[in-house]
Amino acid sequence: MKCPKCEHEMEVVAFKDVEVDRCTLCKGLWFDSFEADQLKDMKGSEEIDIGDPEVGRVFNRDDRIDCPRCKTGMIRMVDPKQTHIWMESCTVCHGVFFDAGEFRDFKRYTVVDFFRGLRAGERP
Repeated sequence: MKCPKCEHEMEVVAFKDVEVDRCTLCKGLWFDSFEADQLKDMKGSEEIDIGDPEVGRVFNRDDRIDCPRCKTGMIRMVDPKQTHIWMESCTVCHGVFFDAGEFRDFKRYTVVDFFRGLRAGERP
């Protein structure tokens, strides 16, 4: 499989019994349907996100990408609890792509994120 952002090969990496694909260049992560949510709740799973967040921010500018599985145009999604995290999602196979560093951040919901949500009008 090719990375939807930089077109380099993806390698399979595993945490416990969940396998995801990681780009060999930009280190972005591809999660098949519901794998990101599964891993979000597993202690230590952030170790699969070895990429540099600065590199991830550069690649995050490209939001017009095709799904590496089914070649459908993906849509940009924002995590409702952490609105600074933008990921791309496939509307057909429901896979999700995180740029380098985003999954690590996605796992780490902090008090700062909580107060950002309050300021934006969310209710606890």
